[in-house]
Amino acid sequence: MKISVKILLPLYIVLHVASCNNAEKAKDYAQYVNPFVGTDYVGNTYPGATLPFGMVQLSPDNGLPGWDRISGYYYKDSTIAGFSHTHLSGTGAGELYDISFMPVTKPWREAEPPLGIHSRFSHENEEAAAGYYRVYLSDYDITVELTATERCGIQRYTFPEAEASVFLNLTKAMNWDATVDSKIEKVDSVTICGYRYSTGWVEDQRIYFVTKFSRPFESMTLDTVPVYKDEKRSGTGYTARFDFTTAEGDTIVVRTAISRTGIDGAYKNLAKEAPAGGFDHYRKAAYRTWNKELSKIEITTPDTTVKRTFYTALYHTMLAPTIESDVDGSYFGADKKIHRDSTMTTYGTFSLWDTYRAAHPLFTYLCPDRVNDMIKSFLNHYDQYGRLPVWSFYGNESDMMIGYHSVPVIADAYMKGIGDFDAEKALEACVATADNYDYRGIGLYKKYGYIPYNREKESLSKTIEYSYDDWCIAQLAKSLHKYDTASVFASRSCNYRNLYNPQTGFLQPRDDKGRFQPDFDPKEYTSHITESNAWQYLFAAQHDILWYLEKMGRDGVLAKLDTLFSSEAKPEDELPIFSTGMIGQYAHGNEPSHHVAYIYNYFGEEWKTQDYVTRIMYQMYNDTPSGLCGNEDCGQMSAWYVFSAMGIYPMNPAQLRYEMGAPVVQRAEFHLANGKTFVVNAPEASRENRYVQGLIYNGKPYKKNFITHEQIMSGGSIKFEMGSEPRK
Repeated sequence: MKISVKILLPLYIVLHVASCNNAEKAKDYAQYVNPFVGTDYVGNTYPGATLPFGMVQLSPDNGLPGWDRISGYYYKDSTIAGFSHTHLSGTGAGELYDISFMPVTKPWREAEPPLGIHSRFSHENEEAAAGYYRVYLSDYDITVELTATERCGIQRYTFPEAEASVFLNLTKAMNWDATVDSKIEKVDSVTICGYRYSTGWVEDQRIYFVTKFSRPFESMTLDTVPVYKDEKRSGTGYTARFDFTTAEGDTIVVRTAISRTGIDGAYKNLAKEAPAGGFDHYRKAAYRTWNKELSKIEITTPDTTVKRTFYTALYHTMLAPTIESDVDGSYFGADKKIHRDSTMTTYGTFSLWDTYRAAHPLFTYLCPDRVNDMIKSFLNHYDQYGRLPVWSFYGNESDMMIGYHSVPVIADAYMKGIGDFDAEKALEACVATADNYDYRGIGLYKKYGYIPYNREKESLSKTIEYSYDDWCIAQLAKSLHKYDTASVFASRSCNYRNLYNPQTGFLQPRDDKGRFQPDFDPKEYTSHITESNAWQYLFAAQHDILWYLEKMGRDGVLAKLDTLFSSEAKPEDELPIFSTGMIGQYAHGNEPSHHVAYIYNYFGEEWKTQDYVTRIMYQMYNDTPSGLCGNEDCGQMSAWYVFSAMGIYPMNPAQLRYEMGAPVVQRAEFHLANGKTFVVNAPEASRENRYVQGLIYNGKPYKKNFITHEQIMSGGSIKFEMGSEPRK
């Protein structure tokens, strides 16, 4: 089946490209995107249609719950039970699936919930491209095509001669998501509107919609069921059926706008973005939009797999954060009120424990204007909620994961000179969030200089990550000449050191008496460490790498790093679901490991960085449905690849420094927002030629193993001379 996807997707691309002139062909980078990447194995991505950072993610749902189907779709499945307008990209959280349509012909196929009305399908009759998805529903002889604007989903159904219907099901409950209340109203013979309120990962999710059919439905049938939450009636679940008599080849285009603020907001979004029919118009516009964004990094490589992997990764980095405001600037705030600011776009879906590491630093080059609005969105959240977002979407805070990682995003952007957000207020918000005494052990952290493991779960991880965020606050405060604040948080940024046990050479949980956890095993996964073990968090203080030199000595640090990458799990070891992409104890499938291979640069063994990052890129990423070794996590998994494929990586995002690795592309032109271009040249780079023999920066030999943000923004070029043997 995988072979058929590779055949069909290029077929669509060939048809598209054939209509372009030669100049357009040369710049057609969207043709290399494969939205199926990550839909198999553990990536948890979706293959449907969306625009960069779009509010709408219109994608098929298999109709069955389970970890593999968190995004609604799993490549190994063979059923489709609807096409819904909202999805999360690789988060590990089964949520959304709002406003689900399903076209059928009589007699339709129905199973017990949660599957319900569905159809079988085959990957041989399915394809996806940037901003487009198509599938043939074999039980009904219906072809479904999907495309999108930022706030609207557009579907085209091609029917046989039949008694046909389109179902709209607002009662579906799948994975974490469940309807609390809903409504469907007929406006006229082609227009309906309504809403769906749901609960799950967060309590208060509100979606309003307006839908227009391209031809009148002959009849509309409503079915309602009472909905209960906590054994009390919370509302009504609505399902609607719209009936049509179709001839062979008849098409119906369905345009749906969504809004967080109300039905009026959905009407405005529809009028602005999808005012008329014409599916192909929107499909082509979506493709052009994606191509424009993807063309900001132009790579050259003879390896088509690398090229498709790269541009699919770049595509994945732009699926989140997502737009949350209507076209007029209205949005649903964290205080549960409607706000309006027409001077900016409000964003949500902030998976910050993941994305602060590489995705947000990448945005500072790809879309600094969006970064500015994202930080303004942080500050609005602070005004309305009392602290910065941790993992927020739909105007709600999920508090998933740990840390206060809005802070490094803010510090990184400010020190790069991005935007016009209020930096003084941003510092105030950072400090208020970091001083929230009652939040997740922060009071204990301030009292003891670490979080005691007998007083708070995830104590070791929280201590280390709070320390890092505090370092970022210190950098921001210093940049604003707030030296007293900088001093306080610089001191706090060393708190993680209080967990170092010289007897074991690890950061180790301690109790409130100062005693280290007994019977300590660094391979063990415990409640004291977030989704990881002590090996994976050993070097998590990415702001203070040279401190490890002081405590362990150079040989000690290198020995620990070597053992980390070579200490394989035993067959009897029980690995949690998030420990994937393993090299020894290194877990590339989970974010705390992402910077670790680059640490060798600090200790003079750069060839080991080059070896490991090349192995990771070739072994753990590819252009097939199983091409991700861990949850995509809103773009972080892919952002690691985008940077690393160009030979650089922001090991400490707020440091304005990028570690050199080993590029796998021969050339990359990074078109910057200031009009300049930064070029990476590595003509000999390949799977075998993974070792850097020398560097030439702007025509002159370059002896450093890192490059700065200022050098990148100044344009120019860095040339990697590559070879098959390490240069020690």
